[in-house]
Amino acid sequence: MLLADVVATSLAVAATRSRIAKVAVLAELLARLDDPDDVVTVTSYVAGSLRQRRTGLGWRSLQHLPAPADEPSLTVADVHAAFEHLSTVAGPGSQVARAAATADLFGRATPDEQVWLRSIVTGEVRQGALDSLVQEALAAAGDVPAASVRRAAMMAGSTVDVAVAALTGGEEALSAFVLQVGRPVLPMLASSATTVGEAMAKAGGGTVAIDTKLDGVRIQVHRHGDDVLVVTRSLDDVTGRHPEVVEVARTLPCQNVVLDGEVLALGPDGRPRPFQETASRAASASGVELTPAFFDVLHLDGRDLVDSPTHERLDVLESLVRPEHLVPRVLTDDEAEAEAFTARVLDLGHEGVVVKSLSAPYAAGRRGATWVKVKPVHTLDLVVLAVERGSGRRSQWLSNIHLGARDGDELVMLGKTFKGMTDEVLRWQTERFGELQTSDDGHVVTVRPEQVVEIAFDGVQRSTRYPGGVALRFARVIGYRDDKTVAEADTLDTVRSHLP
Repeated sequence: MLLADVVATSLAVAATRSRIAKVAVLAELLARLDDPDDVVTVTSYVAGSLRQRRTGLGWRSLQHLPAPADEPSLTVADVHAAFEHLSTVAGPGSQVARAAATADLFGRATPDEQVWLRSIVTGEVRQGALDSLVQEALAAAGDVPAASVRRAAMMAGSTVDVAVAALTGGEEALSAFVLQVGRPVLPMLASSATTVGEAMAKAGGGTVAIDTKLDGVRIQVHRHGDDVLVVTRSLDDVTGRHPEVVEVARTLPCQNVVLDGEVLALGPDGRPRPFQETASRAASASGVELTPAFFDVLHLDGRDLVDSPTHERLDVLESLVRPEHLVPRVLTDDEAEAEAFTARVLDLGHEGVVVKSLSAPYAAGRRGATWVKVKPVHTLDLVVLAVERGSGRRSQWLSNIHLGARDGDELVMLGKTFKGMTDEVLRWQTERFGELQTSDDGHVVTVRPEQVVEIAFDGVQRSTRYPGGVALRFARVIGYRDDKTVAEADTLDTVRSHLP
């Protein structure tokens, strides 16, 4: 398939806000594919990502491109091979070799293809083709139920990994993707509520589990015999950074298990240390000790538990894991008891609670009403869109960050803040946003929208100053969330729900 076909589809998808129309355009493209490798590549491309995690390219290396080609000739296979080569360039002379390979690729691209290639390299493809839309398009192109594609993608940990099966193998091929110990699955996510009572009602009422919401880093742990795998919520392998988790996993009285939980740093008094300390330690193999705390189990010694109701999974979990490595919880149908538990949790320095339906299965990769988080201290997970150069004492750093929330397929700015930043945070974000920089007018540095930040605030007010129509009162940085993706950031509707 020609790259021009992918680019034309991307432009068509970006030109409409209709979800149905987007799916139809994507499905038409996917249905034309017959080469399995092209299926994988095109599925990744229409979702806005390269198959390679790193290419060594950034916006600086793409500032000066060769003249574009007059006619399209690049195939999808050509482009994938070029980026595969770029991902391996290293060592002496690599800068010159990378520049030559980049010039060769972009010199064969038409003007529209050059724009699209630059966008996908820098993570700025703005076409609104979210992963869920690509799953629907694969279902339509392969004439299979969308639910089958979603479940297979959850178990495989990636939509790209099930694309060939969806288009060529039908439901039978998709059903082969089941939970396997050692292969990460997409984590279940929680929706939000402002009060415990609201969360209990949203979760279905009756007796529910009230879990402590730890201010830690999400982990998924797989153990097969003595082999242990630890991954983040984005399914990155971090086993080497978590020797404490590996040790705990190996002491469990089982041979095969998949656990869901968090790690966090605790002080001598047992209270959680600041999230930034947990995040900093989670990025390396040494430093402050991290304590794992588990809240769910997906598999135990040949028994898959994903489709089992929560109360069964909790019984299995509590019979397996020692109390000191379990997330504290209470089961109740009494709102007063739930409020009292929440108050104790907050007194201990934790974030809040997660209310869980006891009858629900583990919906991997989904955010629904069966898990509902309540954080009495108002916080939002937002995306950094740009950052301003500091002044005075902060003149050597990037300081004031521009904050964005998700609005459908777009990111909408709703304020700025420089509050809550220590010198350590300022140094870190100066380096981080230098890596993500896409433009610089001397004062405002625009960045690729990849970094999620947790923001505390005192309230939300209507405002015509920002595109979202709202602004945060007294916004301040709690910490950067490297464990979260942009797709997990809060929406504009969530922000507006805090309006008085």
